Amino acid sequence: MLTQSIVYNLQETVTFVKIIYLFSAYLLKKKVTIYDIARELNITVSTVSRALNDSRSISTETKDQVRAMAQKMNYSPNKLAASLKSGKTFTIGVIVPSARVQFFASVIHSIELNLKAAGYGILLYQTNESLENEKQGVKTLLEAQVDGIFASLSLETSADISHFEAVVRQGKALVLFDRTMENFNVPSVTLNDFKAGYMAAEHLLKKNFRNITFIAPPQKISIFKQRVEGYLAALHDHFIPAHAHTVRYGTLSIEGGKAQIKSMMAGCPLPDAVIAGDDFTALGVLRQLKEEGVPAGRVAVMGFANEVFSEFITPSLTTIEQQPHKMGAECARIFLAMVNKKNPYDNPEKVVLEPILVERESTGELKVKR
Repeated sequence: MLTQSIVYNLQETVTFVKIIYLFSAYLLKKKVTIYDIARELNITVSTVSRALNDSRSISTETKDQVRAMAQKMNYSPNKLAASLKSGKTFTIGVIVPSARVQFFASVIHSIELNLKAAGYGILLYQTNESLENEKQGVKTLLEAQVDGIFASLSLETSADISHFEAVVRQGKALVLFDRTMENFNVPSVTLNDFKAGYMAAEHLLKKNFRNITFIAPPQKISIFKQRVEGYLAALHDHFIPAHAHTVRYGTLSIEGGKAQIKSMMAGCPLPDAVIAGDDFTALGVLRQLKEEGVPAGRVAVMGFANEVFSEFITPSLTTIEQQPHKMGAECARIFLAMVNKKNPYDNPEKVVLEPILVERESTGELKVKR
């Protein structure tokens, strides 16, 4: 019994020593606070706080000293405490059809860059062009208590926008960009898509192309409707007869572009030129023309978005630049203005950016007799 008692006492002693060790380790690793920085620099806590928040009332020299000490002490802001104090999570949700598309990746990068200085991070959700995925994305982000949502609609989104209406009802900031919904009165950042369609067609018309086909997705999203309308307006203004007005509907993808050329080759003469709904579709058009043995330059091709690959394929692709970096910066600016308003949807701002023509080899002068 004595031996058993000694064993029990020994076990209790070891356990107690472990507890003391773990508690000591915790104290050694205790999170650095602004109080610790203030003590090291012999300044007030409020000065440290204002310096870290880049207040204009604090000199540049003091800010530099505080930041240097914060870095030396491995200080990181307590976002949980800040959230409890402000009622904000300092997190933004971003919903895009696909982050693999360079245009959307550039917008996301710009949003993140422009919100970082204000202390915000982002959560990204891809819909892969699915309405159900889009609904789930909104639900997931709202459950994560994001302070706002930036979204570009999926190709399946049309009449049902109840999930976005829920964001507005909760008083969260909602900013739509690129692909938006007509008659939904929320802030937005878009391209002048009518002008973009007009610009694309006019560029080809000035090079003496007359029989011009436009490949577009189903017309649920306003930007694609407006681009087609711009294309038709340009043809009308240049007195091109109706039989030369051809709009073909399909998927926006490399395979979608290839399928359209296969269909044309099987049933009707090739057009002089093709305007594709995006650069991936244009790439598919170029590949299929080559596979079909169509001579280079026989059909002019252009797209939208100015994807990175567009400059490096053969022939290099003429396209419409959509200013993704400026689009992201405008989204961030509008959001920061919204969170400082009593009613974030009071006079919602609608920013429209100008398209830019990027001319390359795929739309050279008409040289082959039709």
